[in-house]
Amino acid sequence: MSRLGHWLHVRLERAFPEQRVFLRSDSETKFIRLKPLTQAVAWTGGAVFVGWAIIATAILLMDSIGSGSLRDQAAREQRLYENRLNTLSQERDARASEARAAHERFNAALAQISAMQSSLLESEDHRKELETGIEVIQATLRRTMKERDAARTEGELAIAAANGEIDGAETTTSADASTTLDFLTTALHSTAAERDTMAAIAAEAKLAADQMALDRRLIEERNDAIFTQLEDAVTVSLTPLDKLFSAAGLPTESILQSVRRGYSGQGGPLTPLKFSTKGEEPDADSLRANGILEKMDRMNLYRIALQKTPFALPVKSAFRYTSGFGPRWGRMHNGTDFAAGYGTPIFATADGVVVHAGWGSGYGQLVKIQHEFGIETRYAHMSKIRVNVGDRVSRGDRIGDMGSSGRSTGTHLHYEVRIGGQPVNPMTYIKAARDVF
Repeated sequence: MSRLGHWLHVRLERAFPEQRVFLRSDSETKFIRLKPLTQAVAWTGGAVFVGWAIIATAILLMDSIGSGSLRDQAAREQRLYENRLNTLSQERDARASEARAAHERFNAALAQISAMQSSLLESEDHRKELETGIEVIQATLRRTMKERDAARTEGELAIAAANGEIDGAETTTSADASTTLDFLTTALHSTAAERDTMAAIAAEAKLAADQMALDRRLIEERNDAIFTQLEDAVTVSLTPLDKLFSAAGLPTESILQSVRRGYSGQGGPLTPLKFSTKGEEPDADSLRANGILEKMDRMNLYRIALQKTPFALPVKSAFRYTSGFGPRWGRMHNGTDFAAGYGTPIFATADGVVVHAGWGSGYGQLVKIQHEFGIETRYAHMSKIRVNVGDRVSRGDRIGDMGSSGRSTGTHLHYEVRIGGQPVNPMTYIKAARDVF
């Protein structure tokens, strides 16, 4: 140990030779001897302190820069989300305007179709009357021609008899034959004139029938163009709704059947058109019109179902998602958390009835709303509840304020969607509505 201590002392003395610090006063002079070990300890302590100061300063700078970046990023995300919400709202309004315009065009087209069908029926009746008139004219012509032929035969016989009878005693008979011949000649001329008149009338009737056939063909082409536009408009409006319910994983057909059974003053199913009052089979136009009406009825059912299904956001102000649906801290997190300022308004996401409004153990101040189709939504950790049990609420009605009651680590809304009592991911509905609208 003495050799190691001596070796260490020699090494330190080379790096830190012994120093003396003189302290002089009026009466005496003193000095302090700084040994190599003392200098080494002091130098090491100073280096450690300087290093710690540099590292601490760097950490503080990085913390400050990181906090600024997070705040900027949060602000940018908030602006982007607000812009997205504004765009979605504008697109939704545009789609609603297009649907209303399509409905108005459909009503106008139905009025035009009704007028066209009335015109077609009148044209058909007129055509049948013309055909009947033509048949009467043809029968009259045939009868007249037979009478003409008979009169001509009788005239020829009368002329022959007149030429054969030359006795003076039968002069009266010859005169009668001449009178009969004149009468027959006049009747023949009258019949020929009447025949020509009937032929002219028949030609005009044929032209009128051809014109009516042309008008009917034009009306059918116009009807086809109108039906095509209506079918395209209805398809464009109906496809996003089918996509919305399919993306949410909902049983679309059973929901629509349930809505159809539960009409209550919200507009019933559209009645199929019937253009024939004689019990005849519907024509192609009737079938196409009824097909459009069926799609319009489906759109109406979708409109009612949308109001009763939680496709909306429970928070309309600026917020951020803090926790999603799924396992968290070893437990199942059955909803989605929205964080915003204390007292931020909370809104119902669909039409329904309030079945709970009060304290709910770990949920804190809790509101439960029962919707159609076995769907229930929950809104937890409120600071204030603004509804009572039994209240009927509509989508967009304010039901409470955001808080931190119950088992909560900060101000936020815990939002759940349950189907048949089983929790499902609320973002499935929110994302489905966002992708469509």
